[in-house]
Amino acid sequence: MTTPDHTANAVPPARPVHGGIKPAELRALGLRPEDCLDFSASVSPLGPPAGVAEAVAAVDLAAYPDPHCLTLTEAIAAHHGSDGVAANNVIVGNGSTEIIHLLTRAYIGTPPAGCSGAALLLTPTYGEYDGAVRISGGWVTTLTAARRETGFTWDVDAAVARIAAERPALTFICNPNNPTGALLGNGELEVMADAAAAVGGLLVVDEAYINLSERYAEASIAALAGRHDAIVALRSMTKDYALTALRLGYAVASPPVIARLAALQPDWSVNGPAQAAGAAALADGGYLERARAAVAASRECVVERLAAVGIRCYPTAANFVLAQVGDAAGLRDGLARRGLFVRDCASFGLPDCIRIGLRPVADCIRLTNAIAAALGDEFAK
Repeated sequence: MTTPDHTANAVPPARPVHGGIKPAELRALGLRPEDCLDFSASVSPLGPPAGVAEAVAAVDLAAYPDPHCLTLTEAIAAHHGSDGVAANNVIVGNGSTEIIHLLTRAYIGTPPAGCSGAALLLTPTYGEYDGAVRISGGWVTTLTAARRETGFTWDVDAAVARIAAERPALTFICNPNNPTGALLGNGELEVMADAAAAVGGLLVVDEAYINLSERYAEASIAALAGRHDAIVALRSMTKDYALTALRLGYAVASPPVIARLAALQPDWSVNGPAQAAGAAALADGGYLERARAAVAASRECVVERLAAVGIRCYPTAANFVLAQVGDAAGLRDGLARRGLFVRDCASFGLPDCIRIGLRPVADCIRLTNAIAAALGDEFAK
């Protein structure tokens, strides 16, 4: 069994790097928020569904929110009704990031019998998994994706072997992955979940981007999560419905896992406006299909226009594009001065790449024009 690296926890872990425009940077650049476009965060390009603003405005701000999120939990269960998900299979959080921290507190802080206090991460990936594990006193091991030439895919057999050998309390996979867009099918995920179950651990499948993927049906694991004791599926309503300012996510898992997480969750962590917005968003039954179509159009635009000036874009099943541009930090800073913000991927170990969140096509044209100009080229008008 892998032993902990105590030196890694001798000082507080560095906070993960996240996307999103920072007001302090805008102030330093002399820019106004309304003059900028944010491609550094990856959310639905459609904006919030109709009805969300009205639902939020109707919330009584003098009343405490429901600490159990009952109405929203029931709406989520109904949304997954064809998957056999019940209300006791769902926990709502202040973004899916809160649930990641609940998981590490519950399963890294107090590992299940026979498990180590470790988490296995399939990398490169979202930095919050590593940060949450270390804050909870655990340690991290990684299985890195294969070479870029193979699309950053992981070796599932190697992952299964690592789970069996290391017995991690948690195994994290982001699917589609952030920032590469790589996707495993639900059959491959089930194999990994069976391996986690065999050692008493959990497979945490972060599906923050799955609802905006055209390959949703072949990869979504939420249907299994409600009845497989070793699977936790995370969803981000923040990203699905462009509710970024409100922070809203949830997990689907077996009732014992949900109960263990709920026991650690502070009351009122999900505010009233967020709960109302989530219920209103779910009521728009056609929204996600429209959002997937918008993502596909914007992805095609970005990939074709960048390819025209020799920029390599990696295959992606998500609502963002990973582009190999050389000096990513320099390009990112140059674009920021123009009010266009992308994510440079140095924190993922990919310093020559940027991640482009997909906005409406007109915005994508503006960005790709700016990238071409920054690299000394022009697109045909």
